[in-house]
Amino acid sequence: MSVESVFPQLEALLPHVQKPIQYVGGELNSTVKDWDSCDVRWSLMYPDAYEVGLPNQGVMILYEVLNEREGVLAERTYSVWPDLEELMREHKVPQFTVDSHRPVSAFDFLGVSFSTELGYTNLLTALDLAGIPLDARDRTEDHPVVVAGGHAAFNPEPIADFIDCAVIGDGEQAVLDMTAILRDWKAEGRPGGRDELLFRLARTGSVYVPKFYDVEYLADGRIARVVPNRSGVPWRVSKHTVMDLDEWPYPKQPLVPLAETVHERMSVEIFRGCTRGCRFCQAGMITRPVRERSITGIGEMVDKGLKATGFEEVGLLSLSSADHTEIGDIAKGLADRYEEDKIGLSLPSTRVDAFNIDLANELTRNGRRSGLTFAPEGGSERIRKVINKMVSEEDLIRTVATAYGNGWRQVKLYFMCGLPTETDDDVLQIADMATKVIAKGREVSGKNDIRCTVSIGGFVPKPHTPFQWAPQLSAEETDARLEKLREKIRGDKKYGRSIGFRYHDGKPGIVEGLLSRGDRRVGAVIRAVYEDGGRFDGWREHFSYDRWMECAERALPRFGLDLDWYTTRERTYEEVLPWDHLDSGLDKDWLWEDWQDSLDETEVEDCRWTPCFDCGVCPQMQTEIQIGPTGRKLLPLSVK
Repeated sequence: MSVESVFPQLEALLPHVQKPIQYVGGELNSTVKDWDSCDVRWSLMYPDAYEVGLPNQGVMILYEVLNEREGVLAERTYSVWPDLEELMREHKVPQFTVDSHRPVSAFDFLGVSFSTELGYTNLLTALDLAGIPLDARDRTEDHPVVVAGGHAAFNPEPIADFIDCAVIGDGEQAVLDMTAILRDWKAEGRPGGRDELLFRLARTGSVYVPKFYDVEYLADGRIARVVPNRSGVPWRVSKHTVMDLDEWPYPKQPLVPLAETVHERMSVEIFRGCTRGCRFCQAGMITRPVRERSITGIGEMVDKGLKATGFEEVGLLSLSSADHTEIGDIAKGLADRYEEDKIGLSLPSTRVDAFNIDLANELTRNGRRSGLTFAPEGGSERIRKVINKMVSEEDLIRTVATAYGNGWRQVKLYFMCGLPTETDDDVLQIADMATKVIAKGREVSGKNDIRCTVSIGGFVPKPHTPFQWAPQLSAEETDARLEKLREKIRGDKKYGRSIGFRYHDGKPGIVEGLLSRGDRRVGAVIRAVYEDGGRFDGWREHFSYDRWMECAERALPRFGLDLDWYTTRERTYEEVLPWDHLDSGLDKDWLWEDWQDSLDETEVEDCRWTPCFDCGVCPQMQTEIQIGPTGRKLLPLSVK
């Protein structure tokens, strides 16, 4: 039976909201399929505003993977701004997809991709607007199956009450497997209702269904164990890993936004995973092993993507793009091919020890020469050993000297505050490093218009990393440390004016820390914040620290806990962590040993180029590190 579009009701509201264009759909390369010709229907959500959500590669890839399949339909939905939310509630317009404006509640699956935990309240807003019960236990087989994915889904326990299941790891094959399971269940006449469908998903061993697991607690509030409550459900749930990226050359037809978005470019993921071993980096740990896309695969994706979109910039994406074994050939080949068209190339922040001027010149040959971004992460040599960021101050000064000497005028340095064992002195050394960068820039360029921007974020311990046991620095201590750094930079008469200083205060980091290492009891805080009006917590203008603190003070004492128990408390080896039953492939003993190595300031090499360090991923996940060089060139596609 066809599902009607809600656009006639929505259209009347759009003149009364900001940026109405983000709700109308119809983007170049978007897909609208016939509802009745499909038997499995996905609504894919990025729980943030359109301008942030549309460029998200994960959602874009799954959207295309699903829509390519016969009888399968996928549409997109994003968080609506509070002005439209208010009008939708008043006029009873439900949460809708932007592709055909169908109600989200009509779909079989609602797949939500979480890059950050600060999107949890937006999930609850969308569920409520859609008319889907917030508590998963209250849903019937007429409601969509709510699926969490993305990096934050590696610990879905804080939202366990609100989701039906979670998928950890790569989504491409996972969504197709889930589609097949739902299709068979429907074809059999929906036996056993919603419960049977969820059981069929759970017994695969790679879809986590919280309702089939009971959490038992010790008297002091720690977890005793997480145990399946139904026969046939596995004790541990494994992550998905796509091994051959060339078999998944998505997106082939990237979406072109109608409204301004955070990234106005076409992006190609050139490899997945990272084995640099930075101890704070959840993304690097959970995406192991490294899998490179071939140079020819990258070339074909860029060629097809540019033809399909008309973008004038290509982003070469990965966690450390300059580490691709053929990055030099890739950059030169693309710059040669698109020289006449003036197609610019960009990398995310560049590792100091992977930067070279030839690569930088290729990346900027056809585009504008903007600033370079490097991420030393720690201000002192000592703290960089603690976090395993093997970059010396000499490396950094040498690299920026090369950049300034070759015409760059702007360098951005990214650091963290609140790292394990950090002292005031470790942070104050950030100012010393910045002044040395400016001094060297003036020396090699012979000019005084050199700029260095220092950008600082608060450290948040993350699951599945060696720092998952670490205490978090309180918001007050973080702010005090950053204030000392700001005073030191401002007090420097010779260099201070050439150093830009941007930082996030410690408050959002404490909330993120509560959510990232929380268990099911934290769901009560999330719900209280949502009911109190919490929305768009990742946006400074919408985030309310006081609201989160008040809700935590109301919700947690009933469990005998408080905020500090989740954030500033150090964990021990014996403690059962809320995500221990979710298998990222990393051996817990190896993570603990790496945590101890960090306290001893012991560095560990990248296992791509050295013997295996037994992190556990390759044997456990039956995978292997896959890197080039392939010996192939970007051609045969001809140079224009």
